[in-house]
Amino acid sequence: MPTALEVLARDHEEVKRMLAELELGPTAATGADSDQLALRKKMVQQLVIEESRHEAAEEEYFWPAVRKRLEDGSDLANQAVEQEREGKRILSELDKLTADDDKFEILLAQFITVARTHIAFEEAIVWPGLRAALSAREADDLGGELQAAKKKAPTRPHPHTPAAPGVLKTAGTGERDQLRKWSNAIESRLAG
Repeated sequence: MPTALEVLARDHEEVKRMLAELELGPTAATGADSDQLALRKKMVQQLVIEESRHEAAEEEYFWPAVRKRLEDGSDLANQAVEQEREGKRILSELDKLTADDDKFEILLAQFITVARTHIAFEEAIVWPGLRAALSAREADDLGGELQAAKKKAPTRPHPHTPAAPGVLKTAGTGERDQLRKWSNAIESRLAG
């Protein structure tokens, strides 16, 4: 079973890969055709889904562990949650736009900056302390919780939802099930 930091590192690598592809891809301003713009929109939709699942799992399990196990954990978690809130706000706006909208690339560039800053903050500032504070078993258990939470997490950003684990768990089953059904339906349509 992967540890918590292994689960999060995989997510981070996938997001970094997506961001790099989006930076290199053709845009409306550089003459992308309709098929290329449709693919660009689809890539952003996949980014929204992956980021939403990742952040929901972190808010439910990872940040509470940071708060509990690190002396400055509350400050670190508060900083991170604020960074995540900004990212969710941008993704929420971005998700509503088409790839040929003038604002699409502006918001995407803003998200890329916010996402890279947040990933660097987690990896360089938060992870070393948590790695030292968790036993191997605790790291494995947290990794399992994160993996399970990602499977049932919403696939769209909710920038105004409080980042409290209790709220996330109780907002939970009914809303998550409905969001998962909608997300699966959207993903099926996009794949078809």
